[in-house]
Amino acid sequence: MKGGKSKTETRSSKLSVTKKPAKAAGRSKAAAKDPNKPKRPASAFFVFMEDFRQTFKKEHPKNKSVAAVGKAAGDKWKSLSDAEKAPYVAKAEQRKVDYEKNMKAYNKKQEEGPKEDEESDKSVSEVNDEDDAEDGSDEEEDDD
Repeated sequence: MKGGKSKTETRSSKLSVTKKPAKAAGRSKAAAKDPNKPKRPASAFFVFMEDFRQTFKKEHPKNKSVAAVGKAAGDKWKSLSDAEKAPYVAKAEQRKVDYEKNMKAYNKKQEEGPKEDEESDKSVSEVNDEDDAEDGSDEEEDDD
């Protein structure tokens, strides 16, 4: 074969796969979630679901399907009038007000920055272990 590629060269070039570097899962660019940040409030439907789940379990004790509960709750929610939805909407609004108040306090605390009195991510035992390791290294050398 003059000037051409052999069968093995063409076959291997067709089969080779160029892998792109894998992206980190999900939100690698976003900062890590803060466990102290207040959770968003439930909507009126989810407030309704809290009550509905309990009544549905009493009526259908053998049902283990989450999908069945969700479907039944959705159908019931659609059939409710605005007057029947009002207590759930009111609870949801109250939770939203509380959430906004908590978020303002949280954001204010974030702006102030960490206080010196607060402990770091390390537990007290980890800090003590590090101190012991530093002190213990001198003792081991003396034994020889």
